[in-house]
Amino acid sequence: MKFLRELRSVLNLTVLVAGLGYFVDLFDITLFGVLRVASLKDIGITDPAEILSKGILIYNCQMVGMMVGGILWGVLADKKGRLSVMFGSILLYSFANLGNAFAWDVTSYAVFRFLGGVGLAGELGAAITLVAESLPKEKRGLGTTIVATLGMLGIVAAAFVGQHLSWKTAYLTGGFMGLALLFARFKVSESELFQKKTDPARANPLLLLQGGRFVKYICCILIGVPIYFTTGILFTFAPELTAGLNVQGAVTAGNAILYGSIGLTVGDLLAGLFSQWLKSRKRAVGVNLVGGFLLMLVYGLVPGLTSTMVYGLSFCIGIMVGYWAVLVTMAAEQFGTNIRGTVATTVPNFVRGSAAIAASGFAWLKGSVSVPTAAITVGSICFGLALLALTRIEETFHRDLDFTESGTEPAPEASQTSRAS
Repeated sequence: MKFLRELRSVLNLTVLVAGLGYFVDLFDITLFGVLRVASLKDIGITDPAEILSKGILIYNCQMVGMMVGGILWGVLADKKGRLSVMFGSILLYSFANLGNAFAWDVTSYAVFRFLGGVGLAGELGAAITLVAESLPKEKRGLGTTIVATLGMLGIVAAAFVGQHLSWKTAYLTGGFMGLALLFARFKVSESELFQKKTDPARANPLLLLQGGRFVKYICCILIGVPIYFTTGILFTFAPELTAGLNVQGAVTAGNAILYGSIGLTVGDLLAGLFSQWLKSRKRAVGVNLVGGFLLMLVYGLVPGLTSTMVYGLSFCIGIMVGYWAVLVTMAAEQFGTNIRGTVATTVPNFVRGSAAIAASGFAWLKGSVSVPTAAITVGSICFGLALLALTRIEETFHRDLDFTESGTEPAPEASQTSRAS
């Protein structure tokens, strides 16, 4: 009962709208993975090898767009406010998603996915920053967990819709959902912390390059890389991967994404609650990383799997890498108010963009080794770097967020008290 009361206490309009915005965000991000084969065949790409190569190209365009958008929206979030970014980003990715339904060749498809990626880049960081700055420190983990859990349901919805509607209708559905959500944003208020901080260094991303901030920033990105390796390779390219494993029964990308995304949804909720119970972001993420790595090895190395087992493993791996909310919350807590929006927006988008590097490495390796070996090699590097990076950042569970960054030195370790701006 106490737990339910705590959940109700953080479920305000800001949290709900942020969560629904993230729902549409992840719905749109996931659609291409589900619709890749059907949409490419419909625009004239029929050779299986070309479907894979053109699919990687279009996917990478989306991810690069998200990295570009992460920088753009991040600076705007610290300069113009969190709400402005939430409004502008959803407007852009909604129209880009509508454009996807009218793609006529690979080039137009890639352009629309790039523009969609730019738009999608702003949603999560602005939402998490707004929620984190609007709730007391002992409850902000619950608030961001609700946002991420609602968002992960968008992946489940995309996996379902993408398999039951035509690819054009599915893209139109995502675009119209985003436009409909814009009306709810007019009732949400801007973060009071943002409004009261008038430090002249606000919106100066170069502060991230000074002192020890850059290393800390890179570590935040590396910790999240296994999440998008999993969704971008293990789930999206499940048909090609399992063909090399001689799995019994046909495996579809749509089902792999569906079961994996259900796992991600459950995992995001569990990771957030686990973090609250441990009163530690770092230890919760560490447990998830180790578990995810071990399950990946089972996926790629254990012989005699069936398609049902693969879907079950996708679900379990999704649970273990479902620490997205904890990661973005932890990244936002590492830095001061004047660059927090930049960090919270760019970190998840560089994490997403890292999928392009992982996918390219996977595509290069599979030319000289088997597809499963290529996936396991890339995955081992991703998980290894994430665990190393986790040891290099600070615990932020009890940190007061009322501080700014200035000069060449990063903010003191949690400076558990407020810092004047």
